[in-house]
Order: sequence, then structure tokens, then C-alpha cells
Amino acid sequence: MAAGYLDILRARHAARLLAGTLVGRLPNGTAHIAIVLFTRAEGGSYTLAGVLAAAYGLATAVGQPLLGRAVDLYGQPRVQLPAAVVSALGMAVLALAGLGSLPVAYTAVVVAGLFTPPLEGGLRALWPTVLGREDRVHRAYAMDAVAQEIMFTVGPLLVTVLVSLRSPAAALLVINALGVLGALSVVLSEPSRAWRSEPREAHWLGALRSPGLLALLGAFFFVGLALGSITVAGVAYADDRGQESVYGWLMAALGFGALIGGVVYGARQWAGPPERRLRGIVALLALGYLPLTLTPGVPAMTALAAVAGVFLAPAIACSFIVVDRHAPRGTVTEAFSWLVTTFGVGAAAGTAVAGPAVELGGTSWSFAVAGAGGVAALLVLLTTGRVLAAPGHTPAVVAGSENDRNGAAEPGFSSGHKA
Repeated sequence: MAAGYLDILRARHAARLLAGTLVGRLPNGTAHIAIVLFTRAEGGSYTLAGVLAAAYGLATAVGQPLLGRAVDLYGQPRVQLPAAVVSALGMAVLALAGLGSLPVAYTAVVVAGLFTPPLEGGLRALWPTVLGREDRVHRAYAMDAVAQEIMFTVGPLLVTVLVSLRSPAAALLVINALGVLGALSVVLSEPSRAWRSEPREAHWLGALRSPGLLALLGAFFFVGLALGSITVAGVAYADDRGQESVYGWLMAALGFGALIGGVVYGARQWAGPPERRLRGIVALLALGYLPLTLTPGVPAMTALAAVAGVFLAPAIACSFIVVDRHAPRGTVTEAFSWLVTTFGVGAAAGTAVAGPAVELGGTSWSFAVAGAGGVAALLVLLTTGRVLAAPGHTPAVVAGSENDRNGAAEPGFSSGHKA
């Protein structure tokens, strides 16, 4: 099982790119919990915490595809590093100014979100160049999803440790400083400096002219909603138990479950179209979220969180392949950034809804938002099955061809393309 991942990590530049991207994404991966904890520590309500986190998420949703398109047009170093610095400065303003002036606080989180660098999409655009073969790139997608779960496991724990040792403001500053260092490591690497997008057809919709991509994004909006609601619901659950550290353990359990699921998923080759496989995975993901509404004691709740996370990384890894199959030529960074955007919008909606749900109906209601999000994601995939279906049954394309669903007949992954 581990041999395939080790083969990828032994490839030149692969380990550096993966590690740098994960560290660079720490600010984004921990922003919601960091903002919630900071707001609560400053005396703000759950609703204010949810709205601030939602503002950050919505700003990220706007910025990711715009910055992703800029990367496709101008290259990675000229976009990623300046964006990381500006985003970190936004969070620094929030940490230092506090909530004394709400317009300043909102402006700070919006700037931080808007300039979040599209490192995630950038890494997936680099994998074909670094790894070459289709099977290795598909496994890298699974490894990427697994590594994200490590970040989502370690990130909340790191935030809670920094909060307990210093303060929520210190956590914001440290996490964002690390993010800048991670982005710097990526853009100074040879593949990032050398990468150029494939020529693209000029179109104002860019990647969004693909119907299959639109269907996938619609489904993953609701996956993001589920995850965003769990952020607020977990904090409320920890408050109910009078133990702030419980939140970190719940999120760690969720990430650990996803880690296990991702490792198992990436260890084997899967037959059949990924679009059909994705429907089954999302169905199991939705089924795992529903029992969280029971909110039992901490040990049982931690176990439920681990089970709920098992199918998250497989769903993300499978979605990467689907994005690659449906992205128009020359738009792959933008297409992957749109996937991040749907998560951001969904997570923002989830945090915005879960905050009032806690205050109106208690913690169980906020976890019910997660269950509803999982079910809605499945319904979108079921109702858009014909749009997502691959035209034909070719499992792959020859190296060097393009997988433009809007202008080419060949479906599948193109191991030769750069974008």
C-alpha cells in the first residue's frame, strides 16, 4: 500500500511541492476555526463568529478562480507569493486590531480570503509535469487528498495548542507566517518556475463553460456546506461539554478517518468511470454525517466523527480526476480553483447557517446541517448523471492529447498536458 506513495515521493521535486503546498495552505485550512476561536475570545457571539468566517470563505471563493486564471495566464511565482503575503497581512490586521471596529475586522478577513493563493490548484497542475504517467498522477491525487487530511488533522490541533500556549491572536499570526513560508518554498522550485499553461481558447466563462464541471461544482458546494457547519457545530459541542480541547479532538478524529479512507482508496486501481464511482462515495459520505446529530458523550462522538470522515478523502481524490476530465484546455488551475471556490462558498454557507442553528435549536441542529449537506450533494450528482457521464468508455488518452470536453472527442486524463 505504501510502496505506491513512496514511489511518488521519490520523484524529483514531489516531496518539496507537496510539503510546501500543505504548509502554504495552513492559513486557509485552519481559518474558520481560528476566526471562530478568536471571535469568541474577543467576546463575540457565535453568530458574529459564523458571519466573519463566512465573509472569509466567500472572499476566498471569489479570489480563487480569479487568481487561478491569473496563474494560467502569467505563471505561478508572479501570482502565488504576492497573494500569500497580502493574505497574511489581512489576518495580521485582524489579530492586532481585534473586534473594536467591526468594519476593520470584516475588511481584514475579506482581504485575507480574497488573496488566498491557489496553491491547491497549482499543485495539481504541476503533477503531470513532475510525475509523467497517468497512473502515478492519479495516485498523486489520492496522496494529495490524504495529505490534506493530515493538514486538517494537525492544523486544528496546532491552532488549539497555540491558543492554549499564547492566544487566538498569536495563533492567527503564526499560522499565516507559516503559510507565506510554504508558498515561498513552492514558487522557488524548478517545476513551479518552469510551468506554463497550455494555450487556451479565449472565453469569458473560462473553465465554467464545461457542463460536467458545473455539475461537479454544484455537488461539492454542499460537501463544503457540510464541512463548514461542522466547524461551528464542533465548537458548540465542546462548549456544551465545558472542554475547549474537545473541538480539536473531534476535528482530528474527522481528519483521521479521512486519512484512513484516502490511504485505502489510493492503494488500488479502480475500474469504471470515476463519475459513477463518485456517486457511491458521496452516498456513503452523506450516510456518515447523519449520526452526528445524536451528539453522544465525547468518546462516542469522537468515534462517530472518525467514521464520518472515512469517505471524505476518497470523494476529494475522485473529484480531482473528474475535474481533470472535464476542464477545458488551458484552464486546469482555474478549474481546480473553482473546486476550491465551491468548498469556500459551501463552507461559508455552512458556518453562516450553523451559527444561528446552535442558538435556535442547540448543537444537534447544527450537526443536522452537515447531514443535510451530504444528502444534497448526493442528489445533485444523481440528477446530473447524464451531464457528468463520459462520452464513450476510453479509460485514458494518449500522452499529449487534450481532454477538452467542449472541443475534443477523447475523454480521460491527459498525461502530457501542462494545464
